[in-house]
Amino acid sequence: MHKRTITATLISASALVAGILAVPQGAQAQPAARAVPHTKPAWLGHAQHLGHANAKSAVNARVYLTPNGGLDALKAAATAYSTPGNAAYRHFLTPAQYQARFGTTSATVSQVRSWLKSAGLKVTGVEPNNSYLTVSGTVAAAQKAFGSSIERFRHDGQTVQAPASTLNVPASVASSVLTVTGLDTTTHRLAPRKTAPPPAGFRNARPCSTSFGQLQAKYQADFHTPLPKFNGKYLPYNPCGYTGPQFRAAYEGNTTLDGSGVTVAITDAYAAPTILADANRYAATHGDGSYPLGQFTQAPHGTFTHQADCGPSGWYGEETLDVEAVHAMAPGANIRYYASASCFDTDFLDTLARVVRENAAQLVTNSWSDLEQNESSDSIAAYEMVFLQGATQGISFMFSSGDNGDELANSAIKQVDYPASDPYATAVGGTSAAIGADGKMAYETGWGTEKYNLSADGKSWTPTGFLYGAGGGTSSLFNQPTYQTGVAPGPYRQVPDVGLDADPNTGMLIGETQTFPEGVHYDEFRIGGTSLASPLFAGMTALKVQKSGGGLGLLNPLIYQNATTGQFTDVRGAPKDAGVVRANFNNGLDATDGLSYSVRTFNQDSSLTTNPGWDNVTGVGSPNSGWLSAGAPA
Repeated sequence: MHKRTITATLISASALVAGILAVPQGAQAQPAARAVPHTKPAWLGHAQHLGHANAKSAVNARVYLTPNGGLDALKAAATAYSTPGNAAYRHFLTPAQYQARFGTTSATVSQVRSWLKSAGLKVTGVEPNNSYLTVSGTVAAAQKAFGSSIERFRHDGQTVQAPASTLNVPASVASSVLTVTGLDTTTHRLAPRKTAPPPAGFRNARPCSTSFGQLQAKYQADFHTPLPKFNGKYLPYNPCGYTGPQFRAAYEGNTTLDGSGVTVAITDAYAAPTILADANRYAATHGDGSYPLGQFTQAPHGTFTHQADCGPSGWYGEETLDVEAVHAMAPGANIRYYASASCFDTDFLDTLARVVRENAAQLVTNSWSDLEQNESSDSIAAYEMVFLQGATQGISFMFSSGDNGDELANSAIKQVDYPASDPYATAVGGTSAAIGADGKMAYETGWGTEKYNLSADGKSWTPTGFLYGAGGGTSSLFNQPTYQTGVAPGPYRQVPDVGLDADPNTGMLIGETQTFPEGVHYDEFRIGGTSLASPLFAGMTALKVQKSGGGLGLLNPLIYQNATTGQFTDVRGAPKDAGVVRANFNNGLDATDGLSYSVRTFNQDSSLTTNPGWDNVTGVGSPNSGWLSAGAPA
């Protein structure tokens, strides 16, 4: 009965939205008006309608402008510049050349500005590249401008105001308006994609192994109290955390490339105040090479916002991981950090746009994302404009694929994460990496963990179920891009594209200043998640960019053309009953409150499986030293 009541309510709200609310009295679009595609909120069908928005309520929005020549022409150019074998491959544009060819003209800006002003909206700013106008005004003015009633709704735990139908604009400016964001006040908070300890002080317990398989878990930490076998055999203790030399040996071999002359951009929210001191200390301690003056820079930033919503200190750990992982794989590469003002979409969009506008980096690693179900068409259009311009300039974007497997347990729906799923970004999935004492990869399998706790009597392992694993699956937003044809199953975009170590139980040792009971100081701990895999791949690809003599643009056509050429190791299933035993401090700091023990398995990633060839956990596989060969010349 409860479900029927809800269903009836939702159907009534949907019908109201589709009918009476679609065109408000006094705000009808002009007869010659044209629809702005994909501007009706996708969540309306399951929202509770709360009534009309107050006509005097404030509205703040962005009106994104269509690139000169049209969006299809820009997509075609971005693809051509990034596809080996195309005559335009790697003939990238400078920002000035991009603006001359695709940039919105001042005349178009003036025309759209005049229309908005005539509708009663105030243009409060113009993005430096003319990609969007910021506007403010009232609900009444917005309804007049866009021909849609703005209503109040309750959905997904938020009370918002939003358009009740697709937006319309006059025919005179229709070809110039790409999308409109901000009229829907639903907030999208992006989360770092890592499986990490809390920002307060944290330490990994002993015993753990220097390399994979060094120490069998026959005994607890006292080396006298026995531990049980797991399915008839002893598992190894997990590694204490791999360092740069181990990752470089396992993935890059004995190359002399180090990323010199290449710049990797990192975007996260906020800025860790101790990042350079921590990164330098970590590098000096673990053989990754110190940072010469100017090798690490931070783009100047303004005021940070939404700290209560986003948790800045948690983002500090994300930044630390990203910086130290890139440097671990490419000790000679420059790293430029871009701090977003918050974890909200609009701020990350501005941060990414700044990366493209500065054009200082060839690679951009991003260890944050959100569920596809939380995305809106207008924000996707805005993100893609940045990715497309970047591709025409030779910039590659990488995003972590997520840490919750198929997302079913996390969201009740099997889905993938965005922006990782965008066809113009590279999605980086995860593996469990068994790096031996010789620096070679003993084996590598898909990251997916089921947990078994040690029983109270210490004689068996008790299953607790799926814990975490690499994100992947089939996109609900995008059809299959051409580059995946014949490699990944169709007809939709499949995630991820590649995979590298992401398992927290075979993860990376990083160093960060943290807050401990005895004070604030530097310490080290092991960390994982696809937040590790993305900067590892960015750092490794910096060596390829160095070898190629310049940027590569959208990496995916190059990746899929080389799916079976030996540049990627086809990640297969794990050996039978593979996994590790992990010891944890019960209080996260020391043995005062005792230790707990658990088995963490490999290659059990929700419903996702690691198979020969492409799969939804590791994509085409993990890059090896073959990936470091030069791309085709420009």
